[in-house]
Amino acid sequence: MQERKVMSRSAYIFMICCIAAIGGFLFGFDSGVINGTVDGLQAAFGSDSVGTGFNVASMLLGCAVGAFFAGRLADRFGRRTLLIVAAVFFLVSAWGSGIAGGSLEFVIYRVLGGMAVGAASVMTPAYISEVAPAAYRGRLATIQQVAIISGLFVAFLSNYVLAYLSGSAMVELWLGFATWRWMFWIELLPAAIFLMALLFIPESPRYLISSGKQGEARRVLGLVMPEGEVSAKLAEIDATLARDHKPRLRDVIDRATGKVHGIVWVGIGLAVFQQLVGINVVFYYGAVLWQSVGFSEGDALLINVISGAVSIGACLLAIALIDKVGRKPLLWAGSVGMALTLASMAYAFSTASLVDGSLHLGDDMGVFALLSANAYVFFFNVSWGPVMWVMLGEMFPNQMRGSGLAIAGLFQWLANFGITMTFPIMLASIGLAGAYGFYALCAVVSVFFVLRLVKETRGKELEEMAYE
Repeated sequence: MQERKVMSRSAYIFMICCIAAIGGFLFGFDSGVINGTVDGLQAAFGSDSVGTGFNVASMLLGCAVGAFFAGRLADRFGRRTLLIVAAVFFLVSAWGSGIAGGSLEFVIYRVLGGMAVGAASVMTPAYISEVAPAAYRGRLATIQQVAIISGLFVAFLSNYVLAYLSGSAMVELWLGFATWRWMFWIELLPAAIFLMALLFIPESPRYLISSGKQGEARRVLGLVMPEGEVSAKLAEIDATLARDHKPRLRDVIDRATGKVHGIVWVGIGLAVFQQLVGINVVFYYGAVLWQSVGFSEGDALLINVISGAVSIGACLLAIALIDKVGRKPLLWAGSVGMALTLASMAYAFSTASLVDGSLHLGDDMGVFALLSANAYVFFFNVSWGPVMWVMLGEMFPNQMRGSGLAIAGLFQWLANFGITMTFPIMLASIGLAGAYGFYALCAVVSVFFVLRLVKETRGKELEEMAYE
């Protein structure tokens, strides 16, 4: 095969995983770009705090729909096919969000982009897990989180640069369009690259086998593993699939008991707890948060850039650790670290005083809050950020991977929507201290969830994953 003549097998696997992970980059960019546009949206559309919250959170409704249906549709049409559809949606959403003339039009385009994000969020880790060898599957799957954080970082950086060039997100930048509109249009370039690159990667061999395309599956497996092992792997994968039907949603139900398989509930728990610790409040509302305690718009956007850099460093550390120490230790250690740093942030914000009608942190407490926030971002991105996606991509048996990911992805994005939508309300009712106190409590509960219910998957082949 020509591909193996050009590059080593490992390099080829790394390349196709990186192409799939561009979906994660767009996931991160699309999620983070809204951070710097909140003031511009509010001014352009004349929305109140609830309306602004919905403009920000509306994408997450699309994410829930995209994650659920992508998992199911991928069992029918393929992982690669759904990623191509997601790339097209990213392009349409990026253009439309920037050109929108009102809240309704903006929400429609953001929901469309959310569907792309939701599809990419479940299909990228599924695809990577299904083409990567077990020995370093965790490291390759963690590329997804590096890509997500890189997308966030680039969104924060481009927002900062564009606002610096114009002076504010609300004023005109180029060609008569406001800066916040250009913040969305920057995404068009990586979305176009993603669409073109997807045309050069193969379909998942496990999907091909479930679709009865044995010959094509054999060809793809020959690209990612030694030729002498292909026949045995074909037989092993085939043995994990039901003989009487292709993968379907009902596979999450245990035929013997009529109840949902235990592994599905664990997947839902992982997905929901990743959001209950409040990480996306930092990503979506970071600029608003820091401005609310006395930082300027420019300083707040620069803080986002710093947090993005910390996140990338943490993800690189996770890549080094995940296949050595395992998934479970990273999860519980991250939960402990997040609980402590979130509690520190809650304490810092509780000391804020009102100055001219707005909150203000003292110099020492402002530094303490910044350090605590970046420590929190570090703990999240060395643990729950990448590990949750890695585990969702690999923990379900072959027969129900698409359905399990669909359900867990749906709950993940619904929880994300709930946290994002309620933050402005919590900010107005119980303040930053109360909000971060709630997220700290959720982090504490997640420690016990991991220790009691999560099972280690390090080093296991996908064909070894159990239903309970």
